[in-house]
Amino acid sequence: MARLLQIFGFLSVLFRGATLSFESLTIGGIVFLNFVARSVGPQSEAINQACLRWIRRAALALAVMQMGYILASTLILMQSADMTLSDVSGANFVLAGILAIVSALTIALLAGSAQPSKSYAVMLLPAALILLSSVMTSHAMARLDYRLPLAAVTALHQGATATWLGGLFYLLIAIPRSPDNPFARRLIARFSKLALISVAVLAAAGFTLGFAYVGSIDAIYGTSYGIMVATKAVLFATLLLLGALNFQIARSPSGGAVIASLKRFGEAEIGIGITVILTAASLTSLPPAVDLKTDRVSAQQIFARLMPQIPRLASPAIQDLPEDIYAAQVKAFDAGTLSSASFVPGQAGMRPNTPAEKSWSEYNHHWAGLIVLSIGLLAFLAQTNHSSWARNWPLLFLGLSLFLFLRSDPETWPLGPNGFWVTLQDPEVLLHRIFALLVIALAIFEWRVQTGRVATERARLIFPALVAVASALLLTHSHSLGNIKEEVLAELSHAPLAVLGIVAGWSRWLELRLPTENKVRNRMAWLWPMCLVLIGLLLLNYREM
Repeated sequence: MARLLQIFGFLSVLFRGATLSFESLTIGGIVFLNFVARSVGPQSEAINQACLRWIRRAALALAVMQMGYILASTLILMQSADMTLSDVSGANFVLAGILAIVSALTIALLAGSAQPSKSYAVMLLPAALILLSSVMTSHAMARLDYRLPLAAVTALHQGATATWLGGLFYLLIAIPRSPDNPFARRLIARFSKLALISVAVLAAAGFTLGFAYVGSIDAIYGTSYGIMVATKAVLFATLLLLGALNFQIARSPSGGAVIASLKRFGEAEIGIGITVILTAASLTSLPPAVDLKTDRVSAQQIFARLMPQIPRLASPAIQDLPEDIYAAQVKAFDAGTLSSASFVPGQAGMRPNTPAEKSWSEYNHHWAGLIVLSIGLLAFLAQTNHSSWARNWPLLFLGLSLFLFLRSDPETWPLGPNGFWVTLQDPEVLLHRIFALLVIALAIFEWRVQTGRVATERARLIFPALVAVASALLLTHSHSLGNIKEEVLAELSHAPLAVLGIVAGWSRWLELRLPTENKVRNRMAWLWPMCLVLIGLLLLNYREM
């Protein structure tokens, strides 16, 4: 049980992110089927059948995610709060989850038995109920003031997201199945109109919710919630840029290259869109910034923290580090002295880090920054095609992975007293281990690509996909409900790293996937090395004191 408590904070964000993603795919597919695919002519039957298959899969996955979340949350409440199953069964999250499960299974059943001559409008009702179930567990329902208006705006926000990003997924499914280019153009034009309306509703609803939950400028940079909202806004702006490029392509003269470019931009748009959904899921683990009136980080504190300083390249001794917070929490839980009222699953406790811990962390970030900066500079050099040896730059990632494995968690094997399997209990250690494995895979595959040892399309895409996934995971870590200033300042430095990593991953993806005649492709080839250089510089300036 102690192990479940330790990882629940991290898992809850992943459960929520997966639920919102499958919700968007389910609702977006139903909207696409009813308002786009069936409106372009009788030739769309193959498209309709393909959409129905994916709607059924998304609905079933949504039901599974909801079941998993209900089970994990029920176990947490029963064990930590000494509640019975009957007590938990009336909780809001259980009722909302059951509603979502029943609606999702209904959609899966309808999608599996749909006939070509029948209307697909019958699936709109369970789709609306799924949206209602999601709103039931949102911040809006926890507010004392303006609950119903905020719930309505939340529904519009999530519905517009599903229509745009979820529908885009089905557009990419439909385009290859179009009988000819004119048919595909009609399909794209119809979806573009729907997407424009969705983006307008999404932006208006997002601004309204941001004003209601953030409330002021200083809350944007002074609280964890505000920082995550700002990160979400930056990613949304990136989506708008990709959407604008797609809209421009859709209005270009017909041609195979045009359709191919639209599909590639759509892939990146969906990938970044899922990251935005994960960021929104991460917001559910935070109290709204408007409720945190005290202990906000000031602009002066941020300026002082971000001032460039000489990197710390000397490490404190491991003997100077105190006992790990998570290990102390497990001991207290096993001894029955840990208060469930003061314990937040996935949170690293309220004890401030000691100077030795801060020095250790800065040392790790700064050496990692040197490695990433070297990688970015060599990647730049390799792009010039004048230095073939520079194409071995991915091998530097192996050194970064070994460094992260040894230094990220000094209390854990091989440096610390805690055994290897403790990585399954501590969500922070677990995340670090996952990153180390991702870096190894990234190094091997990209080195083979850069040196011409492998040229298959799928192998070439492993590097950008892993970079994008790892950067997205950086936005899913647990947050402090206490809004500790040091944690807010640390998050302020990690959010730009995540955004740059996401941009690096998807710009490399576009470089590989866009047609050679597309002018944007050459710009993407220089954008991702620049992002790596910036990540290295930010790591070199990382501070905790």
